[in-house]
Amino acid sequence: MEHILNFTGLYLFVKLLNKIKNKELRTFITFFLTAVLGAGTNFVTQIPYKSLFLSLGYADKPAFNLSVFAGYLTATIVSFIPAKVFAFSAKESGNSKRESIKYLIIAIVALGIQVGISSLTLDYIANPFFNNFSLFLREKGSHVVGMGFSFFANYYGHKFLTFRSTGVYDKIKARSTR
Repeated sequence: MEHILNFTGLYLFVKLLNKIKNKELRTFITFFLTAVLGAGTNFVTQIPYKSLFLSLGYADKPAFNLSVFAGYLTATIVSFIPAKVFAFSAKESGNSKRESIKYLIIAIVALGIQVGISSLTLDYIANPFFNNFSLFLREKGSHVVGMGFSFFANYYGHKFLTFRSTGVYDKIKARSTR
């Protein structure tokens, strides 16, 4: 792992993060940085996805909603491993299957939040109050607002559920062996 960090130039960054003594702050910062990776992926991929949905014959609004959805799914896939390894220090937990399921549940909730907030922001804030801006800028601004709300849903969901043993799985497993 260390040679990968050296090769990518992340070694100094990881070393700097390890100097942060407050574990909560360090976890938040590393999650924020993995979220930046996901957000960048989400933000950039939404644009070609919208073009794809428009070319498939969808109207502007459904194409926007579907492209936000597709960009989010792409970002979720890209972000799982960095979130597991760096943000929540769960790289050797032995619970990857269980964490993947919980990650997916949180991702679905946050996806609903992102698409819903993005759509509502576009309809009730961007279009009525910023109609002098291009549709592209109104959509991207609305998308960023949805991404912000989604960030907090993801952070708290993953922090308190995904990469933490809640005991629910063990209880379900114990009941199924009776």
